[in-house]
Amino acid sequence: MLHDVRAYIDRLGIDGHTIGDDHDDDPVLIDPHGKAVDTWRENYPYDERLPRAEYDEQKYLLQVELLKFQAWAQATGTQHVIVFEGRDAAGKGGTIKRFMEHLNPRHARVVALTKPSDREQGQWYFQRYVQQLPTAGEIALFDRSWYNRAVVERVMDFCTDEQYDTFMRHVPYFEEMLVESGITLTKFWFSVTRSEQRTRFIIRQVDPVRQWKLSPMDLESLDRWAAYTAAKEAMFRRTDTDVVPWTTIKSNDKKRARINAMRHFLARFEYDGKDHAVVGRPDPLIVQRGIDAVGD
Repeated sequence: MLHDVRAYIDRLGIDGHTIGDDHDDDPVLIDPHGKAVDTWRENYPYDERLPRAEYDEQKYLLQVELLKFQAWAQATGTQHVIVFEGRDAAGKGGTIKRFMEHLNPRHARVVALTKPSDREQGQWYFQRYVQQLPTAGEIALFDRSWYNRAVVERVMDFCTDEQYDTFMRHVPYFEEMLVESGITLTKFWFSVTRSEQRTRFIIRQVDPVRQWKLSPMDLESLDRWAAYTAAKEAMFRRTDTDVVPWTTIKSNDKKRARINAMRHFLARFEYDGKDHAVVGRPDPLIVQRGIDAVGD
């Protein structure tokens, strides 16, 4: 375990790196030789990123569809939960931001819980998450969720083997109860490759407005890459169910990841005024069922 941020920074090897466009939401990292770092290409099915103009147009149209969906949810009193999971810097937060960008915040909210308090640690594990579930007409977007126990806590030894095993046995039943009570549950796993994750960590260190996102635990996750992979795949095997499946999103290209997450979510529902031509279907090269991605 690293004990100070200085050691963390030294391990990243950021000397000489700069940001290509520090005003872009998705900046490019420039190496000491003046070349753009293109680690996003690693095991990626496309040779080029989604062009900005195409992304902006698709995003806007899909956000209009999300507003239609929200109006329908309010009118029908339905309840919706979207879980965003993935490794650090996989693109969860950026995707949540685009989901929420134009939604009415009175009826859609982000749930991003901090470390449990002493009181919460003494509660039933799911209890603090249950308190965040939506009421009628609401959408709750979980920036990490109860699945902390399946991956982060498992890998970092923040829970016992008994706690982990109990969680893995209980979570399919917990989620089935949510669905039977009328809550729709969509589970996303954002999949970033190892070298691209490292590049994003460097960007966070170089860019002063992103430095708050860094912590020594981030690098610890790099050092435990294989353990995270094993935990993720065990989670898919035991919690990807027909009632509540996992959906993986290849997120080396953040723009394609966001667009396809929106498409996948909206494609699940028949809401008033839905434009099927706009929603379409998610790209099968980017979107995959979780259990099918095991070993990929």
